[in-house]
This record gives sequence, C-alpha cells and structure tokens, in this order.
Amino acid sequence: MSQLDLACNAEISARHLSFLETGRSQPSREMILRLAEQLSIPVRERNALLVAAGYAPVFRERPIDDPAMTPARTAIDLVLEGHKPYPAFAVDRHWNIVASNRALQELYVDVAPELMKPPVNALRLSLHPKGMAPRVANLVEWRAHLLARLMQQIDVSGDAILIELMRELSGYPAPSSDGRHGRHGPPDIVVPFRVMTEFGLLSFFTTTTVFGTPLDITLSEIALECFYPADSATAESVHAAAARAVQR
Repeated sequence: MSQLDLACNAEISARHLSFLETGRSQPSREMILRLAEQLSIPVRERNALLVAAGYAPVFRERPIDDPAMTPARTAIDLVLEGHKPYPAFAVDRHWNIVASNRALQELYVDVAPELMKPPVNALRLSLHPKGMAPRVANLVEWRAHLLARLMQQIDVSGDAILIELMRELSGYPAPSSDGRHGRHGPPDIVVPFRVMTEFGLLSFFTTTTVFGTPLDITLSEIALECFYPADSATAESVHAAAARAVQR
C-alpha cells in the first residue's frame, strides 16, 4: 500500500500522513485507531501502538469464561451446535481449540492420547504423525494450506508462540505424495480436507468466521472453523453416522 493509498483510505492528507511517519506530527488516539483499522492491524497490537504513543489501551482482554463474555460464548455455542452433524471448532490465536460441537468423533480414531489432552491444538492434531496426518489423503496440499495460513498470522503478529509452532510443524516428517493419484473429477475450487475413516474417504471444505468489530482482545482472536461436505457421498456418510450415534 502506498502512502497516498493509505492517506486516501484513512481520509487524511498525504502530507499529514508523511508528518506522522517522520515524527513531525504527533498522532491523536483516534488517528492511531483509524490508521490501524486501514492497515488491518490486530487488536492486540493496536493496544501496543496506543501505549507507544502515550495513550492508555482501549481494548480489554478477558478470558472466554469471564461472565462479561457470556453473550459471545453463547453465540459461539449456538453456531457450533447448529452446524451438526458436521464438525466445527472455535480456536484461539494459537490454534488451541476452546470449544467444539464434538461431531463425527470417528475422525479421531487412532490419534495419540497426548494430542487430545487440553489444550488441544488444531494444527498439531491435523499434521502430527501420531495425529490425523496418516489418514489425510491429500496431506501435501492440506499441510501446505495450513502452514500458509500460519505464516500469514506470523507475518502480521510476529507472535513467538506461533513461530515456535511453525518450527514444530515444519519438523514433522514431510509426506511423500500429494494423495491425489488416481483421483478423477473436476479440479477443486478450494483446498479440501480429505480423510480416511471407517465410513470411507470423507471430503470437506472449511470456512472461517470471526466476530465483526470486536472490542475485546480475546474475542477478536477467536475464529470459528466449520467443516462442510465437499461432495454428496460425504454428506450421506456423515448423516448416516450421526443417525447411528443417536440410536446407540
């Protein structure tokens, strides 16, 4: 983004923005927040910018089980439960699962018990050789997709825990094939998650949902990861599995 583009988007003059960059002008609290919004700076880092400029932070950080977060937690649970019988999770900024609808538990067969101990990390669960990785049919492209998402977060935040997580995940044994050998049909329009289960090969695509204009740091860093069937066979298998689970 050029200086002129940023100035236009923030509805200020390029001259004023130049003065802010060179330190000739002191930004107001409102100006810092306006520029941070245009630059898509995470809420946590917006607080840091405010403090660096001599202002008090404006965004609070409360644990998800804080009474003040009850409306948000209720909304999260509502979305997750409404997504059944398909899997859905809420993850924090470090990809730790903070809530789940516990759908399709068959996905976690043969996963090492230590990977299922809280806090369960979604990326580690997906890519660890003792996790779901051995059953992911397209592990090469799924791994590349997840690592690319993680790198985007690192580029924005510089978070040390995410950097260490990237180092760990990158050290796992690299898959030798992309799992698409012998697959027929039209090319994918999104990166699917294809996993072998007792019901056969299931294929999902995912969506990520975040809260709009959050004023709490914790809430701003929660993402809802929802899995949808990528083909009719997967939809039929998941619904059949859910029906059998109800009958037990």
